[in-house]
Amino acid sequence: MRWPRAESGTTDWLRELCGDGLTGFMPPAMPDAAWVLNTMYEHEDGPTGTSHHEYHQARLADGSARPQAVNGVDLEAGSTVTGGGLGRAGHPGPGWRRLRWAELARRTGDPVVPDGLLPSYRCFPSATKEGSWPLGIIPPAEGSLDRETWTRLIGILAEHSPAGPDTRCLAYYSPLTLGAADFENLHVRKGILGDAGILYDDPGTGFSPSNLWAEDRSWCLCTDYDLWATKVAGSPLLIEALLKDLEIEAIRPP
Repeated sequence: MRWPRAESGTTDWLRELCGDGLTGFMPPAMPDAAWVLNTMYEHEDGPTGTSHHEYHQARLADGSARPQAVNGVDLEAGSTVTGGGLGRAGHPGPGWRRLRWAELARRTGDPVVPDGLLPSYRCFPSATKEGSWPLGIIPPAEGSLDRETWTRLIGILAEHSPAGPDTRCLAYYSPLTLGAADFENLHVRKGILGDAGILYDDPGTGFSPSNLWAEDRSWCLCTDYDLWATKVAGSPLLIEALLKDLEIEAIRPP
């Protein structure tokens, strides 16, 4: 009840500014911007020479795993098990540590984000084997902030918002995150920033909001359904705080 449905037309300004919002409305700099990178993890024993896909194929071969099938059709045929996921994520538990993008870039020699690309599955080609990550590394989740980054980001936004945690906000969910076919009646909720933690555990979706913005439009974030990062647009002070934060890993847009 603290995030009721918002009135129609609340995303009109985003549509005019960003175009289609099927995977999320991607804002330009307002006047500055940064990418907040989704978290990846590495097992304390480190990665192995076996990829997630090779491990999965071995399990299928010995019968310890079964293919996903619907009406006798193998849904995994011809696909690669990457090791990554889609939607909400969080720390996997004991034995795992955070692997920062900058650390992996130094290790592999790959750039954090290659020129001309966005933060996505195309990053770190040297770390993968035919598109599959090694066992011992969990790559960033796609389409949603991880819980720890979401919590920290909300805190920083509150510090740089006109009314702190009482700042009035709106949250938009892409139809893709809801499994909905209705692309005309957009799903937008309204509430205050201090209650944004509720949005992360919304049982109606497995994703963090596609867009969250202050009612006065002083900042706006976009978590695109196809990406490994969230773009935050706002004041230079807000963006500088994100870039300097010790918990969040953020970079300027390439």
